[in-house]
Amino acid sequence: MSLEQPNNPLHGVKLEQIVTQLVEHYGWKELGQRININCFKFDMSIKSSLKFLRKTPWARDKVESLYLSTFAGHE
Repeated sequence: MSLEQPNNPLHGVKLEQIVTQLVEHYGWKELGQRININCFKFDMSIKSSLKFLRKTPWARDKVESLYLSTFAGHE
């Protein structure tokens, strides 16, 4: 049985996909300016970013919000 979430625009999108797309779109430098967290400024890697974002809900919320404002409705 599949539990669909029609009102959740991030349903089925993995955090790694979100971070990767944002880095490809903005680059690390601009991403660090848009979201002021050290993993986007100093230890710039997908792996370190995922580790930090998975245990820091406020930062993950900011990343998801930027992702939605950047890519939502671009179909």
